[in-house]
Amino acid sequence: MKATLPLIFATSLAIAVSPARAAEPSFADKFTVAGNDWTNAGRSAYFVLEPGYSLVLDGTEGDKKVHLTVTVLGETRKVAGVETRVVEERQTEDGQVVEVSRNYFAMSKKTGDVYYFGEDVDIYENGKVTSHKGSWRAGKNGAQFGLMVPGQPKVGDRFYQELAGDVARDRAEIVSLSETVQTRAGNFSDCLQTKETTPLEKDTVEYKFYAAGVGLVRDGELFLTSYGKPTK
Repeated sequence: MKATLPLIFATSLAIAVSPARAAEPSFADKFTVAGNDWTNAGRSAYFVLEPGYSLVLDGTEGDKKVHLTVTVLGETRKVAGVETRVVEERQTEDGQVVEVSRNYFAMSKKTGDVYYFGEDVDIYENGKVTSHKGSWRAGKNGAQFGLMVPGQPKVGDRFYQELAGDVARDRAEIVSLSETVQTRAGNFSDCLQTKETTPLEKDTVEYKFYAAGVGLVRDGELFLTSYGKPTK
């Protein structure tokens, strides 16, 4: 989903290009994985796709108390020809459900890269679904899968996570691999930090932090409060 520079046919035109902008690396938007390399269960360095695994994050956004639960379900769904794992995200604000999404992920067995194939979103108001804004799936309307988290990340890596036209075009840059995050669920060192932006909302910047073997431990002002599989 990178912007394509227009062709210039008038050779007499002089075009000034900012050196800083010209040198800025682009975001990767093409990913190739062999058909026999996909898996929808397991664990990468910073992302867990084991059925039953969950993350709970809490915090305050504006004047609202936000509670986010991320659960790896025991369900799969074929998206763009790949059997993906379904991961549910359920978010409440001041105790009221505001969004429930079913996200579709698959992982490369070779590299540990986790790819994002889309989501089905339910937006709630006063207990009722009012829209499905943000929904997309790879293989539909030109959408393609993106890279969610690399298995072997390096500072400076830049990649699209969502490639769905004017619906979803989130992209991430790895800005650190050495952050410390303190949460109610524990203190985590050597965390991966991403800076997320989108060309659809140029003023929007979000930071997320992932701990090795755990996954997401901080999302903006939401911090991890519990994680793992339920005890029997």
